Amino acid sequence: MFEQYKLAVEMADRVSARRATANTFFLSIQTGLAIALGAFAVNDGVQDNANPDSFVLTLAAVAGVLIASSWWMLLRSYRDLNSAKFAVINNLEEKYLRVHLFKDEWEHLKQDRAKAWQRRYAELGQIERLVPSLFALLYLVLAIHVNWRFQ
Repeated sequence: MFEQYKLAVEMADRVSARRATANTFFLSIQTGLAIALGAFAVNDGVQDNANPDSFVLTLAAVAGVLIASSWWMLLRSYRDLNSAKFAVINNLEEKYLRVHLFKDEWEHLKQDRAKAWQRRYAELGQIERLVPSLFALLYLVLAIHVNWRFQ
């Protein structure tokens, strides 16, 4: 039983590591796309006093929204997977161990109000899903702006 517990903890840790790798991958893709869009808009607008190609900018913005949406859904999936893993870990701790490390840690995090500005523990999953949402919003604003300004 204890070997199964150790395996469950290790697998939960691996899911967290995969999530961090996915965040790095998607952040790199989004940053690269944003830089490319900025360079394209500036360079295309400078040459011969032409406006940037609104179709290309809109298409890139749509691609950015799709990438951000995929990133957000993947993060939600990782969160659901880890929630299930920790439910199993907590169940094993409750039934077979005297010490409930993960359950106690979680309880302490939820009750920590050391800082006046902090209402409650902000889960990493909630914070990290904000980043793809902001990228999607950025691309939506860009698409609306491009289509409003250059048409």
